[in-house]
Amino acid sequence: MEEKYLPIGTVVLLKGGTKKVMINGFCAVTEAKKDKIFDYRGCPFPEGVLESSGVALFDHDQIQEIVHMGYKNDESINFLDKLEIIVNSKA
Repeated sequence: MEEKYLPIGTVVLLKGGTKKVMINGFCAVTEAKKDKIFDYRGCPFPEGVLESSGVALFDHDQIQEIVHMGYKNDESINFLDKLEIIVNSKA
């Protein structure tokens, strides 16, 4: 996987997982782990978020397979480039 951040709408299979997850956000944190910033926030595919417990937080290195790449245009590419710069500056 060459890209650090995949576009919103990308459907992935996580390592050890059997259920596909659709990326719907970036840089997520939880109350339990306030010092940990997860690369992605996702929801079960194809159901989406049915309740608040239906949210998955995961990192790029946990992705086993990209099943479907989300929509990309100049706006989303520009956003993901800026996101990577910001995250790298915090590291």
